[in-house]
Amino acid sequence: MEAMIPLFLVSLVVGLVVGVLAGLLGIGGGMLLVPAFKLGYAMDSLMCTATSLFTIIPTSISGAVSHIRNKTCLPKLGVAAGLGGACMSPLGVWLAALSPDWAVMGAAALIIAYSSVTMFRKALKAPKATKPVASSSQPDASALSSCHPERSAAGAKSKDLAAVEDRAAAIERAHLEAPAIGWREAAIGAAIGLFAGLASGYVGVGGGFIMVPLMMSVLHVPMKLTSGTSLIAVMILAVPGTITQAVLGNINWVAGIAVACGSIPGAALGAKLIPKVPERQLRFLFAGFLVVAAVLLVVNQLGVWG
Repeated sequence: MEAMIPLFLVSLVVGLVVGVLAGLLGIGGGMLLVPAFKLGYAMDSLMCTATSLFTIIPTSISGAVSHIRNKTCLPKLGVAAGLGGACMSPLGVWLAALSPDWAVMGAAALIIAYSSVTMFRKALKAPKATKPVASSSQPDASALSSCHPERSAAGAKSKDLAAVEDRAAAIERAHLEAPAIGWREAAIGAAIGLFAGLASGYVGVGGGFIMVPLMMSVLHVPMKLTSGTSLIAVMILAVPGTITQAVLGNINWVAGIAVACGSIPGAALGAKLIPKVPERQLRFLFAGFLVVAAVLLVVNQLGVWG
């Protein structure tokens, strides 16, 4: 029993980190959970993906609720994508059961790497939110000793700073403006969910790493709204796959619950951070995370950590 305490504490910390990233980036966290379960609990790849899929549910629920409260998501689009994904997730689980370990891990790494390249391109194209230079309310020594021309120059400089502040604020406000979601957009969201659901069931991840780039590319949804929207979809599409894995007896409940104890509060925290992170930095963070996840999965398949 005492030997399990350190492992539980590590699982708690891992869950907290995964939860924050899930709430911030709109992913279920499976890309980190799969190698974490492999390393910490010595599971085979199938049990890793199954347990990861189970842990994604409480994580995404926590993050989605926070996003809905903060109005940083598009619920209608999220539900449409989630229902589409829920239809395909069991098929992914069935295919994973028939596939060798290397095929499951290899597919995950390739899909994640592709999504990462796509997001890096979007991050590079995103406008920079210019940070205004901090200004003092007190004039400097030269201003005190000057007359009206210098005061006019100082006033012009103040106006320029105000303009920069307004532009930076406008850029960030634009990234929180919700685009109109009609039946056409909902249908496209459902189609995105179909593909994400298949990947979710097959490689044991939430599907957010696919939905976020596609929602941005196809529907032009800002990253700050895509994260919460993706979590709503992940919350729905992970359910049938988890049920299927539970029936097949592939879930390690102890490991999943231990990680969920940390990921639930972590996801709520990550969702609250969304308005504070600039859009461009958020995209780079998402892309960088995908690169790390792809590397971890490849290293895992090579058996570096057992």
